[in-house]
Amino acid sequence: MMTDSPKNIPSPKPVRALKGVRILSLALNLPGPAALMRCRQMGATCVKLEPPPHPSAAKGTSGDPMGLYNRSAYEALHQGVRIASVDLKTEVGQKALHRELAKADVLMTSFRPSALQKLGLKWNTLHIRYPTLSMVVIVGAPGARAEEPGHDLTYMAESGLVTGLDLPPSLYADMGGSLMASEAVLQARLLQQQKGKGVRLEIALSEAANYLALPRTWGLTQPGAAVGGSHAGYRVYPCKDGRVALAALEPHFAASLGAAVGLSNSHIMAMFAPESHHRVAEFLLTQTRIALDQLAVEKDIPLFTLPAA
Repeated sequence: MMTDSPKNIPSPKPVRALKGVRILSLALNLPGPAALMRCRQMGATCVKLEPPPHPSAAKGTSGDPMGLYNRSAYEALHQGVRIASVDLKTEVGQKALHRELAKADVLMTSFRPSALQKLGLKWNTLHIRYPTLSMVVIVGAPGARAEEPGHDLTYMAESGLVTGLDLPPSLYADMGGSLMASEAVLQARLLQQQKGKGVRLEIALSEAANYLALPRTWGLTQPGAAVGGSHAGYRVYPCKDGRVALAALEPHFAASLGAAVGLSNSHIMAMFAPESHHRVAEFLLTQTRIALDQLAVEKDIPLFTLPAA
């Protein structure tokens, strides 16, 4: 349903559960910065060390590839984050890194294990030097597969979330992984407080994709399932001037929909019948988006209208 944003309603105050927590991030691209953005929103003090930009890059260019792909996204991800350009492969860079590590509560990385080892960032080494520091390690796949090359698209394909030739509309594995990584920061902080020492937690983007794919794995969204297109009240239909995402799944919503479209029997099982699909589709083709928005309010039907594809 198309609605205006509520006016004069104060936004809820954010819960700053990470206030006083200092996070040092070396993570590039999307999952790490997105996790850092979430942690910043929860009150954490966030510092990020980026590699220097390539010598041929334009002045002011970021060392994080995201700054090259999409500058506005990069700026949104790093709002409120203190960023420093540091070459971790140099002695000067290593000194800068350890100055920050000495002040940090959590270190976040997105390097392969072999790269971490080359930079002197193996967990056992860090834990001896900084016993209260926790480490959140973002990898592509868990265990021995952490050295394999991969990206959001390959992990979604592996999880069954790429079903045609079109690219998915969002970077689900990356963003799901970012939520798991910010959750891991919270877990690490709780464990620090309970045990008085740091912990290492690993987040794999392939596992994030697998988690997002669970409804499909369970059969909930497969063809023939209620939310896989078999229920007439849970589908995307064309309407007179666009499309409508209809989600009248529960019996009382289905009954309201059935009454609106003129179905004589809108019992929950009747919504799986071909004639119910035909009647709903036929009715929606006669309705404009505005009319459907009004119908949603009047009849308490969950739907959202969209422009034509």
